[in-house]
Amino acid sequence: MYRILRKKELNPTVTLMDIEAPLVAKKAEPGQFIILRVDEAGERIPLTVADFDREKGTVTIIFQIVGATTKKLNTLNEGDSLHDFVGPLGTPSHVEGLKKVAVVGGGVGCAIAYPIAKKLHGLGAEVHSVVGFRNKDLVILEDEFKAASDKLVMMTDDGSYGSKGLVTNALKELIDSGEQYDEVIAIGPLIMMKFVCQLTKEYGIKTVVSMNPIMIDGTGMCGGCRLTVGGQTKFACVDGPDFDGHEVDFDEAMERGSMYRDFERHAYEETCNLLNKEVK
Repeated sequence: MYRILRKKELNPTVTLMDIEAPLVAKKAEPGQFIILRVDEAGERIPLTVADFDREKGTVTIIFQIVGATTKKLNTLNEGDSLHDFVGPLGTPSHVEGLKKVAVVGGGVGCAIAYPIAKKLHGLGAEVHSVVGFRNKDLVILEDEFKAASDKLVMMTDDGSYGSKGLVTNALKELIDSGEQYDEVIAIGPLIMMKFVCQLTKEYGIKTVVSMNPIMIDGTGMCGGCRLTVGGQTKFACVDGPDFDGHEVDFDEAMERGSMYRDFERHAYEETCNLLNKEVK
């Protein structure tokens, strides 16, 4: 069993947990993920390693409450335990040798972008982080990004915090001002990553994206994370999750990602009803 040592609400729909998992913490690297089950009968879900502490033997996960399993996971508290916590899985992000990088995060995708920015900063690279949210209430990990970045640009769609606009607006301004990046790393909603890649392709800047958002079972067996990269079929969980963003067919990935939306909404509502009955 894997104890929850810390639980923190980052915003109304996003929660952080530190999990006691020394064997996973010993091997974890930025870009990798774990698979957990809340209980013996629970669904297996992949979640990105948001941080880790090898000395304390802890792994940090950050999740958005969007489905039945994340709803159930969020009912657990400090001292409770998860039934399964397997990993690290996936290929670590390749960050060695980079001197100057722009890390672009959108929404809860910032939980994946942060450990990469932190790793790059620790290796001595110059890190410019551009992070975006719909509004001020949804901002997460601002202090963490400040500590890991030489320059931090905060964006919100409605202008309620930082600058108003999209992350692509801020990234374009940085590039046009003369900033030259070895690489751009973009992590967030598929549509955000698509437009970041369209922008950087115009400037000839190598861009890596994380396809975590389309992963389901984390083993490649379900086929749900199948995508086309450079005309070839890949699986986000076993071949990635990082890929050359200029070669990813985002339109195909977005179409497949919407296939299970109605089913997930139904499962979420059933879980909410069940949890409400248990509370009563």
